[in-house]
Amino acid sequence: MPDPRLTLARDGIAARSLEGIVPATRYVDTNMRQTTVPSASLRRAPSLGAEQLDQVLFGELFEVLDEADGWAFGQAKRDGYVGYVEAVALGAVSSAPTHWVRVLRSYAFSAPSIKAVPSGLYSMNAMIAAEGQEGRFVKTAGGWFVEEHLAPIDQAETDYVAVAERFVGTPYLWGGRESLGLDCSGLVQQAFYASGRTCPRDSDQQAGMGEPIETLARGDLVFWRGHVAMMINQADIIHANSWHMAVAVEPLAEAIARISRMGGGEPTAFRRP
Repeated sequence: MPDPRLTLARDGIAARSLEGIVPATRYVDTNMRQTTVPSASLRRAPSLGAEQLDQVLFGELFEVLDEADGWAFGQAKRDGYVGYVEAVALGAVSSAPTHWVRVLRSYAFSAPSIKAVPSGLYSMNAMIAAEGQEGRFVKTAGGWFVEEHLAPIDQAETDYVAVAERFVGTPYLWGGRESLGLDCSGLVQQAFYASGRTCPRDSDQQAGMGEPIETLARGDLVFWRGHVAMMINQADIIHANSWHMAVAVEPLAEAIARISRMGGGEPTAFRRP
């Protein structure tokens, strides 16, 4: 059976592209939209009280299957996750991105000046289409960004572990993948995205990346049931976790002992992505 997290279908309705692949009573054409706010929650149900499964960031595409009562049901095109996003957070697809936010977070301003009113706070990996430049400020649909905070779309970081380390102290947030809050797999995904690599959303999906290993080194991934951490050296990990309620660095041995003591079991896999 197709993974429902990654399948654009519900209640007997499916995207036309899935005809002959996924059983449905009706196949419909989809509508591609683009995220127009710094970030938006992707939820399990069309309600502000529903579980957050993922987030879409500014400039990312969202393929809409159905829209009703202020909610769009569809699929985040960057990581493939399916769920509900508030329709007000989505707009028409505009220019293709030319840059991405390379710092942990950056303000955009309403005018090309640091004294101007901020128009939004944008997280790393937001997708930006440059429309012009005045001095050190780049004009975009989201406002004016300081050019030092952006990188060309084809320019990536070279060390995903170093990227992950920038998030130390960031609050833990279930379903989060932005610099204001993120979960274990969100941290891994954002570090990989900044390094020009694709990465699935959930830890069980990420456990399929790379190859199994026995001797750990910097950059390797350690998996538990429902959790993932990244090695920063042979002994220490970085991970977003609900024990610290933040992104934290700690010895792997201590994490293994604590997680086991709390009923989370032993590591299920060691992978080199």
